[in-house]
Amino acid sequence: MASPMMNEDTFSQQWTWNEVMTLQGTINKSIILIGITILSAIGVWNYAWLFLPYILPIILFAFVFSIIISFKKESSPYLSTPFAIVEWVVIGTISAFYESQFPGIVIQATSLTFATFWLMLFLYKTKVIQVTNKFRAIVTGATGAIMVVYLISIAGSMTGWFNVPYIHDSGAMGIGISIFIVGIAAFNLALDFDLIDRWVKAKAPKFMEWYASFGLLITLVWLYIEILRLLGKVRR
Repeated sequence: MASPMMNEDTFSQQWTWNEVMTLQGTINKSIILIGITILSAIGVWNYAWLFLPYILPIILFAFVFSIIISFKKESSPYLSTPFAIVEWVVIGTISAFYESQFPGIVIQATSLTFATFWLMLFLYKTKVIQVTNKFRAIVTGATGAIMVVYLISIAGSMTGWFNVPYIHDSGAMGIGISIFIVGIAAFNLALDFDLIDRWVKAKAPKFMEWYASFGLLITLVWLYIEILRLLGKVRR
């Protein structure tokens, strides 16, 4: 996701390296990480029930893992692949759970996720969506607020003390909230594309190809899960 992982503070650094980041290198590494996640998720599909009771701790572990990479960007060539493997546990488990309730929902969510990706890339490249400072501030602020609400919701669920209202409901309000969150996740893709372009132009170090791919993977995983949740609410 663009906000915590691929941000302005990262871009503001000044770099002097022999090997620099390229767009093609970033594309190649993104394909590797996304491919690992998809193939691994398929592999864990039949064993998802083993991980389901521990899904919240696994999500928190993945979050902590991502924070470590974000603060130690030079570790991204070594830690991005293990992170992608952790992500397959989350993706495979959640997907299998939804598929058991709503047959066919996973292929729908996957198709919509990649359709959204290509649509946002087209809108960004044709400058229909222009990433201005105001656009960045709005999307980043909304993303941060959503993450805070989710962390509060996870804490409440794990302790059993409280539940955040509406975000899990399948009524009109719950569906409306999910549509809003899917939109914010999609707009994060535009932030990712913009930062990748600017890092390439700034001749960022080669390891930033892995870091950029890691950030893009997070955004895509988040978008997929939100689309899956939205479809689940609608089909209820």
